[in-house]
Amino acid sequence: MKKALLTITATIILFATACTGGLNTQQLYGKWKYVKVGVPNSSPPDTVTTADLEENKPYIEIKPDGNLNIFWGGKLLSHGTYKISGKNLNVHELLPNGKSRDFPFYVSSLSDKQITFETLDKDGSRVTAVKQ
Repeated sequence: MKKALLTITATIILFATACTGGLNTQQLYGKWKYVKVGVPNSSPPDTVTTADLEENKPYIEIKPDGNLNIFWGGKLLSHGTYKISGKNLNVHELLPNGKSRDFPFYVSSLSDKQITFETLDKDGSRVTAVKQ
């Protein structure tokens, strides 16, 4: 009886894990141009203007080798590595002076043409970008 219960429980856990799904890596890789950036939890909610996005041409580049780069205004704003865990990109950002920080980007939406990701802290930002 215990063996059957254990088998059923393991099957349910595996099924539930498979249904939640992760990120499709083939859709994820590439250069993504930011089309909307906001801080939805600020009061009032804050967004970057369309004019600012057009002027600075921000984008994120997610590479198959586990590296990512974020550009703003034609300059490298941030870079580091990432690992995929479910719907998160766990980012290890390399900072000046040999320092680093770790944080997740939660990917709430991903298709061949569009991605929406966000940081989940209280001052977190949400980015929608289109593939270039």
